[in-house]
Amino acid sequence: MREEFLYYIWENRLTDKDLKTAEGETVEVVATGYRNTDSGPDFLEAKIQIGDKLWAGHVEIHVKSSDWNRHGHQNDKAYKNVILHVVYENDAFVNDIPTLELKGRFDETLFSQYQKLISSKNWIPCEKSIAKVPVFTRLSWLDRMAVERLESKSETVTKTLEANQFDWEDAFYKLLMRYFGLKVNNEAFEYLANILPFKTLLKHADNLVQVEAMLMGCAGFLEEDFSEDYPLLLKREFNVMRAKFNLLTMPAERWKFMRMRPSNFPTIRLAQMAQLIHKNGCLFSKIRAAKATTEVKALFEVAASEYWETHWRLGVATEPKPKHLGDTTIDVLIINAVTPLLFCYGKLHKDESVCETAMQFLEDTEAEDNAIIRHYAQCGIKAGNAMQTQALLHLYNMYCKRKRCLECRIGNVLMR
Repeated sequence: MREEFLYYIWENRLTDKDLKTAEGETVEVVATGYRNTDSGPDFLEAKIQIGDKLWAGHVEIHVKSSDWNRHGHQNDKAYKNVILHVVYENDAFVNDIPTLELKGRFDETLFSQYQKLISSKNWIPCEKSIAKVPVFTRLSWLDRMAVERLESKSETVTKTLEANQFDWEDAFYKLLMRYFGLKVNNEAFEYLANILPFKTLLKHADNLVQVEAMLMGCAGFLEEDFSEDYPLLLKREFNVMRAKFNLLTMPAERWKFMRMRPSNFPTIRLAQMAQLIHKNGCLFSKIRAAKATTEVKALFEVAASEYWETHWRLGVATEPKPKHLGDTTIDVLIINAVTPLLFCYGKLHKDESVCETAMQFLEDTEAEDNAIIRHYAQCGIKAGNAMQTQALLHLYNMYCKRKRCLECRIGNVLMR
């Protein structure tokens, strides 16, 4: 028997109705209380009728009643307000707290089903049966997963905001920089965003060359000796900006170019970022004003400056090709930068309409394509948009991989 399974039985009221304490008093569960995931009793603010008295307080759950002393609860003040000790097996007397033994008082086949799920060696415990769960149940649970994922991301965003005195434009710049680097260069882009403040770039946003010079220079790409006019111009402008703002420079060796499509080279991404800042200035304020996903996507429709049409790297000429920010990259930025910050803005300002807009942006964005999403599709769960792919990623990482089937609505249905 496992404690988490007993939590599930208690929370879902799956015991017999005719309950009695070990002392023989009748028990009626008026309110199970709410699950406590921090330290202290397992369920808080419960209401239990024991005999002719209604008690309000906490409930502690163990596999065996002897676990109370073994866990040291008898000396912990946090457990002073426990009104009922719920156990699977009552093997020891514990102070004067009423004890409710659950052994034989619920359908034991539920535990067999649970064991079968968590002992599964499949990719996810319910890999072969998840498609059998009613569509409405799956979709409603995925909606919940999408919200949980955005709430989790907004917690990370909040830490950034607390560190920068709630400068939303700076927070958005840092998020954008991280995801401009994709997985390969995200740390280098994050570092660059930390040494080159958005406010500094914004002061010269009307001058594309100066914005690009600061991004390329602080990234360490202007330390070489160039022969072409444009890199030399960037280098001169950067030297002026470096002296003016006391700018730092990172080692160019931190950037990765190997085993990467040229369109994802950090030089191209930085040139596109320069255009984005030059075109939009305070971009997050424009996103807040947007009412449709098409408006947001239009803000990101930029291309690197003319020089980059014939270059992937500084000083190395290639065949002409415009370097537009692609649809897939724009989707990545909407999914990972736009919607988390917008959702966080709605949460902190207690504006549900903003949170709903963030969710709508996700719903209007193309579904992601990665190994986890493809594997769910093989199980019969196909995502139709980015909100569902984000939900599936959260479901896999936070529930399936950790075998939290008891806390999953899909797992609950399959168990019963």
